[in-house]
Amino acid sequence: MLDLAVLGGHIQALRHDRGLTLQQLAEAADVSLSMLSSVERGQKAPTIVVLARIADGLGVPLADVVAQPDEGRVIVRRAADQDTVDEPGGWRRTILTPVVPGVNFEWIRTTLPPGCDAGRFPAYAPGSHEYVVVESGTLRLTIADTPVELKEGDSAYFAADVTHAYANAGSSPCTYYVAALIMRPRAAQPRTNSG
Repeated sequence: MLDLAVLGGHIQALRHDRGLTLQQLAEAADVSLSMLSSVERGQKAPTIVVLARIADGLGVPLADVVAQPDEGRVIVRRAADQDTVDEPGGWRRTILTPVVPGVNFEWIRTTLPPGCDAGRFPAYAPGSHEYVVVESGTLRLTIADTPVELKEGDSAYFAADVTHAYANAGSSPCTYYVAALIMRPRAAQPRTNSG
């Protein structure tokens, strides 16, 4: 059975993850503000049509909106199910963490061959964070325009709302881990036509 308080809290969390106000989601979902507010507070049972509109407004599948998390839920991602990507330039990254709806966290293992530059990554939305730990080799982490040399066992933290780059200028492979909490950009404020 659908727990209205849990459903409402989940919709509210998804809305907050996207940086949307109640008004913005109501407009995007084509649902009245009072209906959306009542649903988020667990005071009203929405129809499937309303839930589908809310899902569309959030940009997620309907199943993600109605998913009922269990207390103490555990999600396991087996090694065979991890996504490994071989990037141009010979470097490899593996996403180690399970995908959890509404959670913008990733833990990634990357290996750069000697002399490999993985390139620059764009600035993420304010409130984004990255932690880096070097398992082996040496890593040149460039945050904005400031290079930081990291060796085996070194770690670093930076606010990821600036451009950043990873490179291995050494003569042996470099393996490092990134724990990233990436925030989504806030939705643009609706424009109004004036006179």
